[in-house]
Amino acid sequence: MKRIGALLLPGSTLLVALLVFQGCNALNPLCGSSRPAPIIGSLSPSTVTFAEVQQGFLLTVNGSQFVSSSVVVVNGTTLSTLATSSQQLQATVTTSVVSAPGAASVTAKTPSGNSSDLGCSSGGTSQALVLTVT
Repeated sequence: MKRIGALLLPGSTLLVALLVFQGCNALNPLCGSSRPAPIIGSLSPSTVTFAEVQQGFLLTVNGSQFVSSSVVVVNGTTLSTLATSSQQLQATVTTSVVSAPGAASVTAKTPSGNSSDLGCSSGGTSQALVLTVT
């Protein structure tokens, strides 16, 4: 009987932890894999010609709280993105997302992590910056 009780104890502890540590905050050890919402501070370049867009150009998004699954979104279209660090994302912009000169909306998005079923909020979308296409 003692052996069965010992086997149930870890499961009981997990259940208590789930009930006590609701939501994702510093007190919830189960949210270790939660992902913060990204923050973007600048674009490089921030102004390009439409000819550059037609050739395809590399857009660098600088900011913070990027993870490997963070992506660049231009005018609502998610681009194939390389997270070079927690402070930089890179994506190639073409006419498939910018079809004419003007202002293009650029955001960074991080999908929620696996901890969402533990009551942990995670991921999100940054504020938008404008890429000017002349």
